[in-house]
Amino acid sequence: MLKLYDVDTAKKTILKRQPLNTQQVPEKIKRGVEEIFGNGVSPTQAVGQIMASVRDEGDAALQRWSQVLDHTDLDTFLIPAEELEDAYRHLPEDIKDALDTAVERIRDFHQRQPLPDWTTTDMGGSLGQRVTPVQRAGVYVPGGTAPLPSSLLMSVIPAQVAGVKRVIVTTPPNPDPTILASAQLCGIEEVYQIGGAQAIAAMTFGTESVPKVDKIVGAGNLFVTIAKQQAYGIVGLDGLAGPTETMVIADESANPEWVASDLLAQAEHDVLASAILLTPSRKLALAVQREVAQQVETLSRVEIILQSLENKGGAVITPDLKTAAKLADDYAAEHLCLAVKDPVGLAEKINNAGGFFLGDHSFEVLGDYVAGPSHIMPTGGTARFASPLNVMDFVKISSMVALDPDTGKDLSPTAALIARVESLTAHAASADFRSES
Repeated sequence: MLKLYDVDTAKKTILKRQPLNTQQVPEKIKRGVEEIFGNGVSPTQAVGQIMASVRDEGDAALQRWSQVLDHTDLDTFLIPAEELEDAYRHLPEDIKDALDTAVERIRDFHQRQPLPDWTTTDMGGSLGQRVTPVQRAGVYVPGGTAPLPSSLLMSVIPAQVAGVKRVIVTTPPNPDPTILASAQLCGIEEVYQIGGAQAIAAMTFGTESVPKVDKIVGAGNLFVTIAKQQAYGIVGLDGLAGPTETMVIADESANPEWVASDLLAQAEHDVLASAILLTPSRKLALAVQREVAQQVETLSRVEIILQSLENKGGAVITPDLKTAAKLADDYAAEHLCLAVKDPVGLAEKINNAGGFFLGDHSFEVLGDYVAGPSHIMPTGGTARFASPLNVMDFVKISSMVALDPDTGKDLSPTAALIARVESLTAHAASADFRSES
């Protein structure tokens, strides 16, 4: 069930990264696309049709795609405020308390992130940067096989902390009440029941009822990701989410029961999710393998877990922790869990991870819900250059240039000379006028 790998084999299989745009589309999805859009139509082409129709036809296209793709007839997409209030009012008290705790910790964490404006007068006049929030942000909350109110919290709250004036949420039709209740808890007034690529199109172009936004955040399925690719440059994006992934580095001190549970928690997300253990202890790997086999029998999403472990999971036996750290750095996992004697020391040897989870009591599931940082993290190896969703995703930096007259005049000949090197004579002339004044 949980296969064991040596390092060389793992590099050729479960540790080998494949670019998102070259990953093979499952046959089931291909067939579904062709049934609706015609033979030979790829998911990318299908999404292109959806995007173009929403751009050109607005709400009429949204209604049509809701019928065709979601089998739902909708006269209006905006969920009434009273439905949000009702969903929250009818939540069991223990769930209310849990969501309250999550909101408090997520907000507290993000409020600590500095967003400094700065100026200097040391360069002749005044130079600096001004940080301002985007005006409208769109949050996509997936529906799929499980309701994800946590994804709403993890996306909406950083935007609110950043000062975004208008945050809208889109989610597939007939959303789970916990998603509506979470929106109410966060003070969100606009939740639109639109799913998939058509939701991304609506937020990208705007329709009669859905506002155009400045930036779209939130993970989704293959079609949502393709739609975000096609929206790039028209709106800002947080990134392109691939299948979720967890890597655990463990030594002989780790609790095999806990390590197994962490791997299974990741594998139950999706048949394409990755749950990988790196350890220099073959004894531990075997114990984790046994625990996985025992624990999976008690879980509700066993079929998904088994496919995930078969496709992308495994335990890699490494010569030592140094090798494990190098493999983890190269892999650049979304979640990197360090179940070792010295997690802080090992973390210092690794640059690339969306989030570091240090020690047995800082396990990834806490990060999914209540630790504080957003659980929307870079996947597919993009942790080499990308960051988890944070307040900075919802602001932009403007350069502020206010040079004094003497500095402007002194710098003009230098600017003119560089302009002539570039054969831009109008640029040079503009500078020359100032230097001669």
